[in-house]
Amino acid sequence: MNKIPSEMYHHLKEKHDKFMSAVESLGQAAKSEGPLDEKSAQLIQLAAAAAIRSEGAVHSHTRRALEAGAQVEEIHHAIILLTSTIGFPTVVAALTWADDVIDKRG
Repeated sequence: MNKIPSEMYHHLKEKHDKFMSAVESLGQAAKSEGPLDEKSAQLIQLAAAAAIRSEGAVHSHTRRALEAGAQVEEIHHAIILLTSTIGFPTVVAALTWADDVIDKRG
């Protein structure tokens, strides 16, 4: 699967390259601080994105989780596990956003 950054990512990178480089470096540093593999890290970030109701981040981390080898069932489960914490309506919204990406993938 090809990594295709969003239009907003390209816009921010063009207008604020130093800022975006710092954000990317922070993400890389955080991932290198522990033993979690890329798939686990993306599923955790996907759950966090769902918890804060960030549709764009759910799209992004769904794509990244798939690229890291996550199965559709794992993505759905990572979100469903949040039900007692963030509530059913938020979980359903996040599942819908994840499926936007999954359905485009085919």
